[in-house]
Amino acid sequence: MKKDIHPENYRLVVFKDMTNDYSFVCHSCAPSTEDIEWEDGNTYPLVKLDISHKSHPFFTGKAQFVDTAGRIDKFKNRYARHIKK
Repeated sequence: MKKDIHPENYRLVVFKDMTNDYSFVCHSCAPSTEDIEWEDGNTYPLVKLDISHKSHPFFTGKAQFVDTAGRIDKFKNRYARHIKK
């Protein structure tokens, strides 16, 4: 492997799917401002996900009913600061 090309902050991180509260731990250098205590008693950085392999219809094989009006409003509220007026 080449030297000095890998990030310095590569560590264990908890990823949490906010649609179904599924969480998993893996190595990552994703930035995080929150921490969570995991099942093993250790504290890890927390990265919240909108969707993961446990909730995506492609991986689950199930088409889920989605309240599109509510999701559109959530999207607009979340990204309203980036919309040029």
